[in-house]
Amino acid sequence: MQGWAVVEIGAPLKEVSAPTPEPQGSEILVEVTHCGVCHSDLYFQDGYYNLGGGKRLSLEDRGVKLPLVLGHETVGRVAKLGPDAKGVAVGDQRIVYPWIGCGACKRCSSGNGHICLTPRTIGVFRAGGYGTHVMVPSSEFLVELGGVDPAVAATYACSGVTAYSAIAKVMPLEADEPIVLIGGGGLGIAAIKILKALKHKAIIVVDQDKAKQQIALQAGASAAVGGKDTDITADVIKAAGGPVMGVIDFVNSTDTARVGVDVLNKGGTLVLVGLYGGDITLSLPMLPLKAQSIRGSYVGSLQELRELVELAKTGGLEPLPVERVDRALANDAIDRVRRGDVKGRLVLASAPF
Repeated sequence: MQGWAVVEIGAPLKEVSAPTPEPQGSEILVEVTHCGVCHSDLYFQDGYYNLGGGKRLSLEDRGVKLPLVLGHETVGRVAKLGPDAKGVAVGDQRIVYPWIGCGACKRCSSGNGHICLTPRTIGVFRAGGYGTHVMVPSSEFLVELGGVDPAVAATYACSGVTAYSAIAKVMPLEADEPIVLIGGGGLGIAAIKILKALKHKAIIVVDQDKAKQQIALQAGASAAVGGKDTDITADVIKAAGGPVMGVIDFVNSTDTARVGVDVLNKGGTLVLVGLYGGDITLSLPMLPLKAQSIRGSYVGSLQELRELVELAKTGGLEPLPVERVDRALANDAIDRVRRGDVKGRLVLASAPF
């Protein structure tokens, strides 16, 4: 098997090769056909997360070991089954759910393996979809995609389920109650599509990039605000007709989180999703006085991915724009994501696309 890996922190990905493993027990070897290029892949290439206040969380601190074949938004075909594997057959095309836990703790047994304390995430702690093959512990983590475009379906494994799970944390809200999405990139567009599929009508997108604002409006946002020389808080409140009950911050920087707090209504919820980094100062008495909630949301559960895929299979979820790129151009793709030179999502694909 071959793949594109982080071999040296801060350096371009390198093509690596290793013997193709044989599945054991319930394991399933999947041949990768499509893999999304996610913004979080940049943190693995950079080697750290910005925790704010001059602090960093390094890959080593997180338990990530190099070389690491990236890729956690994977669709592929079943290539080989372990002797105890059930539920799929060779040749089946499936979405790979990557956020796999230890399988033994209370979080995993309750369906929340994505927040397990000893994760086995594909593309983070195990070789991912930038390679030709991935090994999956069991068919439980393979989701049938039906007639959904496999390039689009690959993005559901991270950006899609991340947006879906974050939306669930601000719901229920009336369809005309404004929800603010901070960030008009791939996650923001995915959230717009999901909210529209859920029949939500009032969607305000915040982004400084005017081109991304236009893409958001075309995707179904009811308003788009932001700019380098504007009062974003005032712009959001004006567009919403007042403070809002739900904010999802897909950037999560010092500046964007501050906006999220400042536009939040009494009883409202701010969900922090992005990993850009930074910190903010909060007036602690105001949180109980306003009965506000600020919470993090990390990817999404296996059940949430299944729900999202069902929404797509019924035709209610419009596909977000994807651009297929040959896997051999993985470095070009990740550089484009770093520059913000992407409309929608990039997906590495094996020929034919």
